[in-house]
Amino acid sequence: MQFNSWIFPLFFAVVYGVYLALGKRRYRAQNGWLLAASYVFYGYWDTRFLALLAISTVVDFAIGRRLSAAEDERKRKRLVTLSVLVNLGILGFFKYFGFFVQSTAKLLSELGLQANIQTLEILLPVGISFYTFQTLSYTIDVYRRRMPATNDILSFGLFVSFFPQLVAGPIERASRLLPQIEAPREVTASKVQTGLWLVLWGYFKKTVIADQAAVVANPMFVDWQALHGLEPVTAVLAFTIHIYCDFSGYSDIARGLAKLMGFDFLLNFRLPYLATGPSDFWLRWHVSLSTWLRDYLYIPLGGNRGAKWKAYRNMFLVMALGGLWHGAAWPYVLWGSYHGVLLVIERLWLDARGVPTKRTFGPVSEWTRIVLFWVPMLIGMAIVRCTSVEQFWHLFTHQSFELTPKAANNLRHLAIFTWPLVLMQLFQHGTKDLNVALRLPVPAKALLFAFLILGMCVFGVRQPYEFFYFQF
Repeated sequence: MQFNSWIFPLFFAVVYGVYLALGKRRYRAQNGWLLAASYVFYGYWDTRFLALLAISTVVDFAIGRRLSAAEDERKRKRLVTLSVLVNLGILGFFKYFGFFVQSTAKLLSELGLQANIQTLEILLPVGISFYTFQTLSYTIDVYRRRMPATNDILSFGLFVSFFPQLVAGPIERASRLLPQIEAPREVTASKVQTGLWLVLWGYFKKTVIADQAAVVANPMFVDWQALHGLEPVTAVLAFTIHIYCDFSGYSDIARGLAKLMGFDFLLNFRLPYLATGPSDFWLRWHVSLSTWLRDYLYIPLGGNRGAKWKAYRNMFLVMALGGLWHGAAWPYVLWGSYHGVLLVIERLWLDARGVPTKRTFGPVSEWTRIVLFWVPMLIGMAIVRCTSVEQFWHLFTHQSFELTPKAANNLRHLAIFTWPLVLMQLFQHGTKDLNVALRLPVPAKALLFAFLILGMCVFGVRQPYEFFYFQF
């Protein structure tokens, strides 16, 4: 079930009505109701997906309890290893089996060997990358004794499957979300107001800005061989707007729905297109994934401890694997590796100059760095969007400053539908407050809400595109 489908508002209205009627004193009944609703939400795509969700829940719940009770370190290592193998085994089979088989067949073919390898048509379960990492974080944290194991399978089941963030994040940590599930939630006027704003702004970003940008980007990437002049840059720019508003729009809706029910989700985006460099970008983009990779991969590999070349190696490996997490295709691996190279170059430059990673800039220096970083960022977006080296090379070599009629029309289209995002983000950046819209006077706030609703009614794409990150 998609947030931008006609059935979801009806689904949520029923779920929310019953949730409020049960009341916070019966929070365990609320949990049971939300768990059932989450399974209906997920099973709406394909009921077969529910078996994998249930397996992840039962296996990691049982392992968590045994980890908490075990004292022998060797036994505890075996248990956490089992959790990793089960979760990554399921993820690897459904997401990467076909990719590696096809890549092997192609390699053998290029070496002159006959490759008649039959691949299975494996249906990728929606959101499997998200909930797999979420359950893994639980067993690893219990193993590290950073949190106690839960004895309530109902609460743990809801932690794994909670429908607002089940299929596209944020990737929540058990240490943050489980305590909220295992205690009564307070639905206050302030939370409802914040939730409504996040839902409304998220839907506007998705249905108006992201989907209108996709109207520009998708045809251009289909007909890529004919692009020239400013058209390649326009295509990449349109995709850059599309992917951000699509993914951050989903995250805003998820956080808003959670707020309406009294939950607090992790902030997943912090104005990433105003980043001053590669490391700053990854502190702002898909924060729940970047911090997951830092805590469960980069630091265990050694982080920045020891020799500097090891820190550079770890940085590159983590980003390459992060790219592979995004999808079973070489463009994602190249995209992650590209960002790994950017991070290593930045760190080499800073280390050579003896400059700390965390530093502040004056307004002129800050905006100069923001504008300059758009160049490598757009190159990265082109890598992740292109489906072949040939396509990327064509875009890279057939661009110029010629303003063709197609480029002019598409840039005009993007400007018409993107200016609310630009103004809002500049306002948020200037005030250093992502919820600055909620601080407006009541008349201004009402006018803004009315503008967003009217914009969705008039300019929202009538045949909505699926959320981009559902494929991960």
